[in-house]
Amino acid sequence: MTVKIGTDLIEIERIARALERPGFRDRCFTKAEQDYCETRRNPAESYAARFCGKEAVGKALGCGVRFTWKDIEIVGPPKPGVTLTGRTAGYAARIGMREIDVSLTHSHTMAGASCVVQLGE
Repeated sequence: MTVKIGTDLIEIERIARALERPGFRDRCFTKAEQDYCETRRNPAESYAARFCGKEAVGKALGCGVRFTWKDIEIVGPPKPGVTLTGRTAGYAARIGMREIDVSLTHSHTMAGASCVVQLGE
């Protein structure tokens, strides 16, 4: 069994600026992710954490930015989880992904995520 990890960190303000651009939400986040983030007191914090989660998952899987943003959906609460679809799900199956876990965090200025992927034979 092999374990792979991925991490990511971003300034929340960077995502707040991106949210002002037309199409950013729909290009990067599923409807369910948008519905959740928009209920939060500061939506940019939640969007930033989920953005990092997607990046961390891509890094842990070893596909980097080759995935399409909506192929990796950060689900939850209560605990964040990951749902893979499309090409990213196919890639995960090809490399033998057995389990995936993600952890999200944010402060007032930064958001981050870590991901652990278990690969098996």
